[in-house]
Amino acid sequence: MGAAKKKTSNKLVVEGELTIYTAAETKEKIATFLRGEQPLEIDLSQVGEIDTAGLQLLLLVRREAAAQQKVLIFAEPSAAVQSCWQLCNFDTASITAPQGNNMIAPQSNDDATSA
Repeated sequence: MGAAKKKTSNKLVVEGELTIYTAAETKEKIATFLRGEQPLEIDLSQVGEIDTAGLQLLLLVRREAAAQQKVLIFAEPSAAVQSCWQLCNFDTASITAPQGNNMIAPQSNDDATSA
């Protein structure tokens, strides 16, 4: 089952599933996290599965961070996250906020980009 753990005041690690089964729980944890300090970093390297509910949650977080004028970094998206974004024809420009204050930190594992 998916879980989100707060490791520091500005970094949140999302682990396991980011699916319809975990979206509500993860949304609450991310909402609490958004009330914290800037910049905000969400580490997606431990996400093993993502579906449209998980994608929708990431887009919601992006929108909320932009509305609050906070920097948001989706750090090291896992192969599953990258695959989902590719399937939806998203790239860095698509997932970042219109104001340009959000970004995606690249996955450190070169094999993950070939998914």
